[in-house]
Amino acid sequence: MTARPDRPLGVIPPQTLASHSGLELFARMIAGELPSPPVCAVSNQWITAAEKGRVTWTCSPPPNFINPMGGVHGGWAMTVLDSTLACAVHSGLPAGRGYTTVEVKTNLTRAPKVGEIYTCVGELITLGRSIGTSEAKLLDAEGRVVAFGTTTCLIMELRR
Repeated sequence: MTARPDRPLGVIPPQTLASHSGLELFARMIAGELPSPPVCAVSNQWITAAEKGRVTWTCSPPPNFINPMGGVHGGWAMTVLDSTLACAVHSGLPAGRGYTTVEVKTNLTRAPKVGEIYTCVGELITLGRSIGTSEAKLLDAEGRVVAFGTTTCLIMELRR
């Protein structure tokens, strides 16, 4: 898997963010109608499915994440988990509501390898008026857990 040149990269305008639910935004990103965040190209991760309370990312560690010991830097898995975790929370938000991450906890259980394709699945745990939580697992092609994590997000009103 390589970067998706068929998908635009960029920042979604604030008015568009505020006027769409999380699910609407993700559907438009997946369809290529809205840009994916630039971090997607850097870390080679792409949202590939979304439903309320659950998102899936497909990813593969790029060579620019190799650490001095020749393995994939742990920050790659953490970056993918952070994206997936936050989007799991966002998938439950209506138009006009946004979030910011206040805490992320990750555990790495296997060494990811450059060139291998992974799936990261995030699920909403709780969604209140001001706090949302989620959990995610980064899985290899055999379904083994490579890393997992949880997040807490602060929910806030977006300005239109």
